[in-house]
Amino acid sequence: MRAGRNLYAIVTGIVLSCLIIWGFSVWQDSGAEEGWQFANLMQRWGSVVLVCFVVAAVGVIWLGWCWLRLTGAITSMAKHLRQEDRTAHIKPGSNAVVNVLSEAINEHVESYAHRIAQLEEQIEDLKVQIQLSQRQGKNTEAIIYSIRDAVIVVDEFDKLLMANEAAGRLFNFDFAGSRHKPIGELVDQDKSEFVDILRHSRQSKARATKKEIEFLKDAVLKTPYGEPKTYDCIISCVYDQSQQVCGAVAVLHDITREKQIQQMKNDFVSHVSHELKTPLASVTAYSEMLADGEANDEQTIKEFCSVIQSQAKRLNRLIEDILNISRIESGLIKVEKKPVSLTILIEEQLQMMKSYAEEKNIEIIRQKPIVFDQVNADRDMISQVIVNLLSNAVKYTPAGGSVKIETEVDETASLVRVSVTDTGVGIPEDEVEHVFDKFYRVGANKKQAKGTGLGLNLVKQIIEKVHDGRVFIRSKVGVGSTFGFELPLAMREAVQA
Repeated sequence: MRAGRNLYAIVTGIVLSCLIIWGFSVWQDSGAEEGWQFANLMQRWGSVVLVCFVVAAVGVIWLGWCWLRLTGAITSMAKHLRQEDRTAHIKPGSNAVVNVLSEAINEHVESYAHRIAQLEEQIEDLKVQIQLSQRQGKNTEAIIYSIRDAVIVVDEFDKLLMANEAAGRLFNFDFAGSRHKPIGELVDQDKSEFVDILRHSRQSKARATKKEIEFLKDAVLKTPYGEPKTYDCIISCVYDQSQQVCGAVAVLHDITREKQIQQMKNDFVSHVSHELKTPLASVTAYSEMLADGEANDEQTIKEFCSVIQSQAKRLNRLIEDILNISRIESGLIKVEKKPVSLTILIEEQLQMMKSYAEEKNIEIIRQKPIVFDQVNADRDMISQVIVNLLSNAVKYTPAGGSVKIETEVDETASLVRVSVTDTGVGIPEDEVEHVFDKFYRVGANKKQAKGTGLGLNLVKQIIEKVHDGRVFIRSKVGVGSTFGFELPLAMREAVQA
């Protein structure tokens, strides 16, 4: 602004100097006579000419001053527009044109400031929404990754968007390097049924589809018995704001164990029904014959009553075994653990089994007793375990054979080991792992002796679930079998307590 004023003063001075120099030069060039004529002319019209020159000079100066003020006002407006404070207004001046311009600018600035404020509010709202969306997305990912079931999310083109670790293990792919790849390329051919169901569910736009899928022979997915795994597959479509399908979510829940349990329940009911049916049928038949008077003499009556009594005892043993197993599995059985000597318990049970072994001409071999073999156990339960093992050994050993019972103390592991070895028929290798299952009986040995198939399962439940021990078996067909169990010594339990 100051430079403009200096420029204006310089220009004004130059204009006045030029006028004076021009008048003087005209007077010099006119000569003496012409000079006198010019002097006379100036005397006559000099005042008029001077006034014209002065007016012209004043006009030039005024125009320059107006231009300077206009320039200053525009410069001030420009500085004002550069300010960050949008609430400040351009102050009105003395120039009406400038005032009109300043008012127009103020109105536009106010409108733009209001619009900018609205946009800033919208931007802040969008930032908050973006943060919430990101947080919700992270929460969703955390939930999906923490689910034990396999979870897969695909878009409308069946490309992988999200998957958890369980899905990666199931379908053998790495999610980090598989995102946005077609799901059909990531799933093996033997599991293509899942891809077909996923694609069909998405195309049909169904809210939820549930189907059972069985993945056949796979070394990774096989159960302990070599059976394929079964999954309960639930597929739900994902909809956008316009209610158009934009993807699908699949959850695969492993129900292999549930189906096995269900099958075990069905087998249990079937076996119980079968086992109960035989003694009940015998009791019913013989009681009806007694009621009909078919037993004419006392000897026949005693035979019928003996059959009824034996079948009633068998029925009672079966029910007791079932109830004991059920109580142990449910944790409702009352356990009274006390320090007991396995040697004493074995001697007591051997006295009970001696007459049964002598009837079959079977020799029972007992090693020298061990003094320090005490365990914290329920006396009645361990006695039942020993009886079951001894009775099975005698039952499945042909006449003239032998049964050997041994007790061994492993001081290093602080364990006591009891084993019962017979010279019986033995068990086929492919059936050894099933002998402790409920109602399981070795097919080749069913004719050898009768039984319910619950005795060894009861042994396993008592030793492993109640006493934290371990059962074991070794067998060879035609040679014999060794059944046994291990229990922690009372000393170790006392130290741990």
